[in-house]
Order: sequence, then structure tokens, then C-alpha cells
Amino acid sequence: MKVVALISGGKDSCYNMMQCVAAGHRIVALANLRPAHTDELDSYMYQTVGHQAIELYADAMELPLYRRTIQGSSLDTSRNYSETEGDEVEDLYQLLHLVKEKEGVEAVSVGAILSDYQRVRVENVCLRLGLQPLAYLWRRDQESLLSEMISSDLRAILIKVAAFGLDPEKHLGKPLADMEPYLKQLSQKYGVHICGEGGEYETFTLDCPLFKKKIVIDAAETVIHSADAFAPVGYLRFTKMHTENKDSVSQTSISAVTPALEETALSSGGGDGPPSFALR
Repeated sequence: MKVVALISGGKDSCYNMMQCVAAGHRIVALANLRPAHTDELDSYMYQTVGHQAIELYADAMELPLYRRTIQGSSLDTSRNYSETEGDEVEDLYQLLHLVKEKEGVEAVSVGAILSDYQRVRVENVCLRLGLQPLAYLWRRDQESLLSEMISSDLRAILIKVAAFGLDPEKHLGKPLADMEPYLKQLSQKYGVHICGEGGEYETFTLDCPLFKKKIVIDAAETVIHSADAFAPVGYLRFTKMHTENKDSVSQTSISAVTPALEETALSSGGGDGPPSFALR
């Protein structure tokens, strides 16, 4: 099937694209919902941290990218969603309606693992548009899934942390592969979701086998969203980035940038196919 991939920049949406291709589907377009005026949107549905680099996905994959600014908010938070004017879910509907019209897609790649809230809403939109949701990661064991992602040459970094044991000053910008042993420890000791499904952390993918070019982060700054003594919340804001051919040797990477982040800013913002669904 011709597939549009919902991407946030995170590891899950990227790895689900890989699973779609492995199953014989063809990714023909990318789609993303971005925040209007801030890096981090108070959304039940969407990851928006790292949105500055989403445009590079189109270049990295040589695919058209459709973007829409999120205009709605979380209005209908009930277990079963119904079409609600002004809800952020309707932004997803409008975005996918456009892509279907322009690209003739038949299915939607969704990197959902655990959230029924998101699953119900994506399924609602797909049903209304006559599209098949493809969610190959749904209800997978998180520990084995994380190891599988890393071993598949998906290269991602942590761009947000929000959990006990994760420190913005120490862990932001770290490669997911380097963090895997520590995330396993946090999961065993404190019940942290190892794939971040409890909102413990978010990622950005710099490279994977589907990319024709890799994404390089040249500069970033740390934003402290909440300076909680036990579980501080912080994220990276990308300020300079580019794509480059994979056969080139880059002298700049996020690991080189992280120790010398430009500045720390303060924010006051608080078989027959896969089963059908974070948009992460």
C-alpha cells in the first residue's frame, strides 16, 4: 500500500516506518503537526519537541513533507473520541485529508506503542478518511523493542527528559544506544517505561536505514521546563542543523555539541497486517 508516515522526529515513528517497508508497503509522503508558538505543546497527542529539525526529514528521505500547525487543543478527552470542532485531533484529520488528496495514500504509519488515548483518536481519523492505520509497534514488549530499534541501526538521541533518575544536564543529547543500560536500570528500580511511554523521555532520530542522508545537529541549547529537585524536566532546542551524505565524515555531532550547549534557558511552561496504534 501507499503509505503516509506520521513523524514527530522520535524513534517510534521512525522505526514503524521501517516496519512498514519491511512488510512490503511504500512510504510516499511524510506528515507532521507542529506547534504554533512554542517548542513544547501541552498536548495529549503529539510530540513537538525537536520540531525545528523536522524539515530535514524530507531531505534525508527524499520525500514530500506535509505539515500543519496545531490550532486545536485537547477538548474531548473521553475514552471514546467523537468529532469535536476545535480539538487537536481535527488538525490531524485535516492534515491527512490533504495528503490523501495529493498523494493518493491508502494507509498511515503510526509509531504508537501503548497509549489507548492516541490509538482511539488515530483510528477515528483513519476511519473517517478510509485509511488503514499501520501500527507495528503496538503493545510490543518495550525492553525487547528498544533493543531491536538500536540493533537495527536506528540512531537517536534524547531530546527531552522528565523522570526521576534522568537529568537534563547529564542526559540530553545522549545517544539512545548509550542510554539503554541505564534505562533498563531505571525500569527495574522505579518502573520507568523503558521506551518512554510514560512521558519519561523523548527522542530525535538522526539516522536510520531508510535515510538517504543523515541529520547532523550542529548547535543546540538546553531549556529547563521545570527545575523540580527530584525529576527536573528539560529539553533541547535545535538552533543549527543540516543533512549530509552518509559517506562523508562529520566533525560535528550532537555528542560533540552537548558538552558545550550554547546556553540554558528557563521556560515557565508547565500476518494480516499490524494491529490497529504515541505519535512519537
